Amino acid sequence: MIHEVDDVLRALIRAEVLEGGQIAVVFDAPTREWAAKVNAPMVNLYLYDIREDMRRRERGLHNDYDERGTIVARRRPPRFFKLSYLITAWTKRPEDEHRLLSSLLGCLLRYEALPPERLAGTLAEIGAPVPMSIALPPPEDRSFADVWSALGGELKPSLDLVVSVPVTASPSYVVGPPVGDEGLQARFGDVPEGTEPLSEPMPGRGGLPVYGGRPGRPGRLGGPGSPGGPGSPGGGAPRTSDTERRRGLSLRITESRMAAAADGIRGGTADHAEDNTEDGAE
Repeated sequence: MIHEVDDVLRALIRAEVLEGGQIAVVFDAPTREWAAKVNAPMVNLYLYDIREDMRRRERGLHNDYDERGTIVARRRPPRFFKLSYLITAWTKRPEDEHRLLSSLLGCLLRYEALPPERLAGTLAEIGAPVPMSIALPPPEDRSFADVWSALGGELKPSLDLVVSVPVTASPSYVVGPPVGDEGLQARFGDVPEGTEPLSEPMPGRGGLPVYGGRPGRPGRLGGPGSPGGPGSPGGGAPRTSDTERRRGLSLRITESRMAAAADGIRGGTADHAEDNTEDGAE
């Protein structure tokens, strides 16, 4: 993406500052040796620093949608990186350099981001603005004098241009298919008699259901290794069916409740008889 930013800046300066003039736009390092070879007017945009813009970092994931509006993947949000350019003007007279720097400053101040109509390639596909700032104070850990000292050249008037370019090079996480209304089915009541149970006896462990079987449904009686089935002690004896066992269970519960009620009635009658006996004795 760095070369795409270079192309946008070159086209912007040529169209709105130079206006077809015979002034070149280059991106060379302005070293002492390079400055000695300059023999024509030019504008130099030297990229001297690349670092992430931590203020623009986002958390979470962004969704990718298909033509039906369904989420098909998720990816990390773009991360912005600051490209710092040192802009200098090179002519034979200092007055011409100052005039050229003034035109550059007036042009770049009109934009808070790179013009969307000039974006191309990956920058245009992202669809996000590309912020930029011009002539702001440098960070505390760096000064322009240090940059010129590292280049080994003489200090010149310059403009500091910072472009925050989004980078989307991140892994994509494919999501599962969407869940529809038919994804969940719930049934209540007894299982029909003709339905085969989904639980089977485990090998060597009679009577235990297979993992993933229907919860709450016992295994088939009379099966191999199951109680009362072939290969088990007392195998071959007739067993009650599921319906009979459920009916017997309900009858036992009913009988227990009736027995408890009868015990309560008998207990209350006995207490009443004892009270009458005591009253008669008195």
